[in-house]
Amino acid sequence: RLRPIRLSISRLSEFANLRNPTPLFLMIYQFIHYSLHFLLPATIAFAFYRKTWQLTYLIFLATMLVDLDHLFAAPVYAPCRCSIGYHFLHSYVAILIYVVLLFPKQTRVVGIGLLLHMATDYIDCLMQKIYC
Repeated sequence: RLRPIRLSISRLSEFANLRNPTPLFLMIYQFIHYSLHFLLPATIAFAFYRKTWQLTYLIFLATMLVDLDHLFAAPVYAPCRCSIGYHFLHSYVAILIYVVLLFPKQTRVVGIGLLLHMATDYIDCLMQKIYC
């Protein structure tokens, strides 16, 4: 017979002790982060661009080149640094330009890819505020 799983705040806080996260929590967090970078764009490409979903997905993946701006930072990677507002291709002005890319049909897919990337990085920033 299956017993129900009892979740309590204390059990959740032990698992997701955000000031000192467990390796399992970090692994799940990284899985979610990279799923948002790779699986969500694939799902959107397949759902909304069915006839050209493979090309659309490749364009979505190409928009990840926006992360090349990390190479201009010192240090290149800082685990508790929020990309949004720090790197020049992750700036608020750049994000506004990505929104403008949504309007012309020719640049819409690129705009969607860039904004999905920014949304994923913003979620990362929210998580960092909790555990950094």
